[in-house]
Amino acid sequence: MKALKNGGTAVDDKKIIELYFARSEDAITETDKKYGAYCLGIARSILNSKEDAEECVNDAFLGVWNSIPPTVPRVFSAFIGRIVRNIALNRLAASSASKRSRVAEVVYEEAEELIPDTKGEYVSAEMHLRDAVNGFLAALPKRTRIVFMRRYWYFCSIAEIADGMGMTEANVKVLLLRTRKKFKAYLEKEGITL
Repeated sequence: MKALKNGGTAVDDKKIIELYFARSEDAITETDKKYGAYCLGIARSILNSKEDAEECVNDAFLGVWNSIPPTVPRVFSAFIGRIVRNIALNRLAASSASKRSRVAEVVYEEAEELIPDTKGEYVSAEMHLRDAVNGFLAALPKRTRIVFMRRYWYFCSIAEIADGMGMTEANVKVLLLRTRKKFKAYLEKEGITL
């Protein structure tokens, strides 16, 4: 068990997953205790609304409940983070332009040239893309990978990244620009059409 900031303790991920398999409602309670703030942070950075983010997290917890079983996540934090992120992105796409998070819009604009068109293609193309992205990320220096992921996975603002990484905003922008160029070249080298 891990001590939490609020003085309580968190059940380890293996035990939380066991609670889901046992269909115990304590699974959601323990998930919220351990990952509630993490999930809320992901959703809020995308949606820019506390109320929408809270609804998104609740929907994600339901999504986890419906996924386990049969799914057995290898890394529970990544599993739940992906579910929250996908729900938040779907909600963002459905919301009116006036309500959209400016940070998310800017991130989409920056990454637009890096998103290949896989519509109508087979699952193997998606797997190839996933493997290529993972290969690219694994080859990056740790600091660059963290900055890139914070921007394009967690939708953090340039200011948040700069503050969290001890960098200037200008340095973050330059690092992201260079990394996007490298990423584009890497995808093209892997035969992925942008």
